[in-house]
Amino acid sequence: MKTVKKTSSYNIALMGILYALAIVLTGVEYLIPPLPLMPPGVKLGLANIVTMYCLFFLSKKQMFLIVFLKSAFVFLIRGATAFLISLAGGVLSALVMVLLAALAGKRLSYLVISIFGAISHNVGQLILASFLLGTNLFTYYLPLLIIAGVIMGYITGMVLKIVIPALDRIRNSRHSAPDGRRSDK
Repeated sequence: MKTVKKTSSYNIALMGILYALAIVLTGVEYLIPPLPLMPPGVKLGLANIVTMYCLFFLSKKQMFLIVFLKSAFVFLIRGATAFLISLAGGVLSALVMVLLAALAGKRLSYLVISIFGAISHNVGQLILASFLLGTNLFTYYLPLLIIAGVIMGYITGMVLKIVIPALDRIRNSRHSAPDGRRSDK
């Protein structure tokens, strides 16, 4: 079986599809009512599924690009402060997941890396919010956000595990010519 040559236009299209998926997941997340017993502002983090997919199956560069683009989208819909908070959480989460993946290799599951990613995302956002507000909010809210990170990280890790086959089909799909013929012949 021939493999599809991954051209730069292919990578641009793939990243566009993954970014669109992240945006759709963000929209879906806003439609879900707040979860009972969760601290205010806690969300599932469904768009982080795309970030983790990039880490595990594409490249760190593509993962950081998705993190930045997701935050840029937040800037467009919620403003500069939300952008900075989103970026702080996304970058810290991405750094922690990259570090864990590099140090532990295949010994850590998607779930464990997802949980630590979710916790660090919450921590990054809380640190920046505390700094911007000039409060020690960090110390009081942190235990709740760690618990929320474990729960939400577990959920997003499980969803990633379930959707990997579909995402792999997108990544490995064969190119078709406009007349329906495969272009890899």
